[in-house]
Amino acid sequence: MTTLTQLVLITGMTGAGRGTAAKVLEKLGYYVIDNLPPGLLSQAVSTIRQSEDIDRLAVVVDARSRHFFGGLVDALEDLRDSGVNTRILYLEAADEVLVRRQEAARRPHPLSLEGRLMDGLDRERELLRRIRGRADIVVDTSNLNVNQLAQRVRGAFEDADTGGLRASVVSFGFKYGLPIDADMVADLRFLPNPFWVEELRPLSGLDAPVRDFVLRQPRSAEFLEQYESLVELLTGGYLNEDKHFLTIAIGCTGGRHRSVAMSEAFAERLRMQGVRTLVVHRDLGRE
Repeated sequence: MTTLTQLVLITGMTGAGRGTAAKVLEKLGYYVIDNLPPGLLSQAVSTIRQSEDIDRLAVVVDARSRHFFGGLVDALEDLRDSGVNTRILYLEAADEVLVRRQEAARRPHPLSLEGRLMDGLDRERELLRRIRGRADIVVDTSNLNVNQLAQRVRGAFEDADTGGLRASVVSFGFKYGLPIDADMVADLRFLPNPFWVEELRPLSGLDAPVRDFVLRQPRSAEFLEQYESLVELLTGGYLNEDKHFLTIAIGCTGGRHRSVAMSEAFAERLRMQGVRTLVVHRDLGRE
């Protein structure tokens, strides 16, 4: 008999990327069960605990089992009380993105009536509302490609049994919308914009000339110090509440120059504090 060290529940909206997340966790060594009825979760965990070689389990639960969904949160709490290290990964996306993906897949939504896709999405969001509120990590996949989503999942769960806080720093452009999965949001539009410097315009925040331009601004140093102190303050509270994932979104106008440079710099400071940190440049390359 083995000790189950990690249970990851993968859930969220249809078309948001649950299958991609499951494949990533499988590559990380998790035993993956897809489309498990919520009522069978405890039984599945009990069976896995009797195995000889499975110590990490990932379960994909979706809204198709709507009649059994009500007790899912309670079942997870019972598993946590029994000593199982349980994490909830919730994937979502904007309605227009989900509609586009569903239409491309040419499959009806499992909760739609008479073919009305938006009705199905509305029912699904309501059904998942409680589990989303309990999620340890929420990922908005609206503007993420498959590789970026895989990167986010790996960053969150690779070597997850090492404990401590894990941070994702996401650069973005306000013109493309605010990340809906962010725990903290910083607006860098108060800094001078490299876009208006002719020789810097075609470059990005990953290039040294742009990075130097952004970071040498007096307010850049002040921003880094204040946000670093804020994260340090929050870390103890997050861990005390058994929350191990923090998503910090740093935005500028287009998500190409200021936010990219600052995200890299801020992530480096977090790593120096011992925080495992992943950087995702959500909108880099969209212009």
